Amino acid sequence: MTDISRRVLLGAAGAGAATLFGASWPRLTATDIAGRGGDVLNVAILGTNQDAAARQGLVDAFRRQHPDIPVRIQAIQGQDWSNFFAKILTMVAAGTPPDVCVVATEGAQLFADRLAEPLDPYITRDAAVMEDYFSDVHPSLVEAFMYRGNLYQLPIDFNAANMYLNLDAFAKAGLERPAATWTHEDFLRTARTLRRSNRAPFVPFYWTNRLWGGVVPWLYINDTSFLKEAKSPGGEWLWQRFYQGDAAAAGRSGGFLWEESNALDPKVEESFDFLRRIVAEGLGTSPAQGGGNELVAQFAGGSIGMTPAGGYWVQGLSEAGMTERQFDVQYFPRWRSQRHQFGAAGYAIMRTSKRKDEAWEWVKFCTSREGMALAFPAPNTTPTRRSLVTEALYSGKGPAHWKVFYDTLDQLPAAPIPAPPQQAAIETALIKNVLGAVTGAQSGLTSALSRLDRDLNLALGRS
Repeated sequence: MTDISRRVLLGAAGAGAATLFGASWPRLTATDIAGRGGDVLNVAILGTNQDAAARQGLVDAFRRQHPDIPVRIQAIQGQDWSNFFAKILTMVAAGTPPDVCVVATEGAQLFADRLAEPLDPYITRDAAVMEDYFSDVHPSLVEAFMYRGNLYQLPIDFNAANMYLNLDAFAKAGLERPAATWTHEDFLRTARTLRRSNRAPFVPFYWTNRLWGGVVPWLYINDTSFLKEAKSPGGEWLWQRFYQGDAAAAGRSGGFLWEESNALDPKVEESFDFLRRIVAEGLGTSPAQGGGNELVAQFAGGSIGMTPAGGYWVQGLSEAGMTERQFDVQYFPRWRSQRHQFGAAGYAIMRTSKRKDEAWEWVKFCTSREGMALAFPAPNTTPTRRSLVTEALYSGKGPAHWKVFYDTLDQLPAAPIPAPPQQAAIETALIKNVLGAVTGAQSGLTSALSRLDRDLNLALGRS
């Protein structure tokens, strides 16, 4: 199992994100709570007991190197990342927090701001060992976990929003795989051709109303976002030490900052209007249709022509019976730019941990070539180490152009989804207002974005 499969964790789209600090926090079960006392390193993951058991090989390999550090994988069940983060906060308040926690981009700044320990001194101390990691990982993934000049996580897997193509539907429509430089207008023509050639309940484009893979990819390729993007100073200690001379690291920073609404940018309205046209023409699903729990099965069954997803989908499509010749991937189309959004995950060391040195050894092992290969033996995510994204990983499962997954970083601009410390409230505001913005008349779009602007400013604590 991947360290957080977006197919599972982000599949419940449309349900909205729970507010982390609401009056009703998710209820903990006995299996959620770490054992009290004992010299055991508690590592929390979002998942089930089966997910924890699947990591036993990783634990065993770690123990062979560190027989003096017992490890307990602590599976915490939750509907989504917000639910998981809220449970971690509850455990902190109860005095039973884990030592290490898997955190995705959605919660990276929340943890950096309140819960996680900076990794800077550990990385600096073990710089000779860490050189191999940074030489193998694209700097955009590392920058995504920088916050105000410090690095709080080392990314272990990621997924960009690429476009999955149902080749059977394309063949029926007489269409070839789009070129890497296809545009949003090419996408529109492709969707119309797919609709004419395939019968209902077929839909040319399926998208879900959520932070990852919803409206954000369309905003990014139109050179905008719903939050104003800035960058924090700092980070030179890392970029100069590990990425000296790497052109992809030029201009990297101390981390992204999203502190103001950008919902009233004319390009935001333009992007929303494009999605509104797709929905109005029946070329794409309505966000009112909710989540993607059955999305893999629907795509594999031939009822969807295109949908945004990352490398995490390959294993699921294979298990659903699709052969490597029945689907493929391509970059998201180009507009004013072809900037892609991505989400990533990594281990965070909790500030409250009394075993920080042991926790660092776990993080260091899990980011090694051996550790990452053990963690990701199947294509149900994209490893952050470039050397592990190989033909062997996708052999017999596809897609033919699997290189798109990492080439998204190497060949195109890419950035993390906007996720400030108030991410849960931000996502709630976005999801709530997308429906009105893209399903009504064009005349109602401006007022819908005004409401989004108001809600975002409230979530960010701005008047």
